[in-house]
Amino acid sequence: MASIQTSGADSKVAAGGGTRQGLQIEARFCPVDVESPFDTVEWSIRSAVIQDENGQKLFEQTDAEVPASWSQLATNVVVSKYFYGEVGTPERERSVRQLIHRVTRTIADWGLADGYFATAEDAERFYRDLSWLCLHQHGAFNSPVWFNVGLYHQYGVTGAPCNWRWDATTGQAVQPDNPYEYPQASACFIQSVEDNMEDIMRLATSEAMLFKFGSGTGTDLSTLRSHREKLSGGGRPSGPLSFMRVYDQIAAVVKSGGKTRRAAKMQSLKVWHPDILEFIECKWKEEQKAHVLIEKGGYEANFNGEAYSSILFQNANLSVRLTDDF
Repeated sequence: MASIQTSGADSKVAAGGGTRQGLQIEARFCPVDVESPFDTVEWSIRSAVIQDENGQKLFEQTDAEVPASWSQLATNVVVSKYFYGEVGTPERERSVRQLIHRVTRTIADWGLADGYFATAEDAERFYRDLSWLCLHQHGAFNSPVWFNVGLYHQYGVTGAPCNWRWDATTGQAVQPDNPYEYPQASACFIQSVEDNMEDIMRLATSEAMLFKFGSGTGTDLSTLRSHREKLSGGGRPSGPLSFMRVYDQIAAVVKSGGKTRRAAKMQSLKVWHPDILEFIECKWKEEQKAHVLIEKGGYEANFNGEAYSSILFQNANLSVRLTDDF
């Protein structure tokens, strides 16, 4: 059983300078008379299969152990999206009990190391109840948690430095040597962007790294000047829609969590922005191109087909932000 190595004494100091008392946990869900929460369900061995619109197999695992009460849909989604490792390799997860234990054991160990629990027994009761809730489908974590949490702490997975964490001791953001030691577990990030090329490209990089670990991101682009305005040195700015093309393609090629699903992305523009009409119509205009490709060119009409992959603005939800006066 692995756990984060932190200073328990430091972690128990509250923000106000006093000491924090750990939580006492009573068993609420997992029966106390069973050895393990995973003994509270019947298990079955199933195949998990994902097919495309034409019936072609995109994914298959034939030896997945899942609770017998789970539906085939739940089996297909969890096994194809959240099991760690390449199918057919020793590293591949083969059971839901491995997946849930990887996450809940790591969270409980974090809580114990950081002083959230009064005793190790309280942490164990928390682990058992949390595992039971996930196992019996009373709750589920977001995708980044299933993707990332526990890969290092249970399996020793490492990666190149590429993310950041908050160091409570120094009060600064630091870059860990291994991104999986402090895994990205938040589902959504709201990011800002300033009206200069450096920050516009900084946002592109930041979005790509968030997509890599399975999270979504949203940004209001109202800070970017309209293409109708003038630059101080002559010429005109590109406008937010031009940079939306770049962000859209990044979302298209960087699959969230390294999985075959689209990135989760939101872009908004305030109603007073000079480019608001173009923003509202941009998806509709691209849709007309897709219709021509389908009707005249004979391309497939499904969303993953060549027609829709050839047009812009398909990888983000676009929202208009309205004022109270409007």
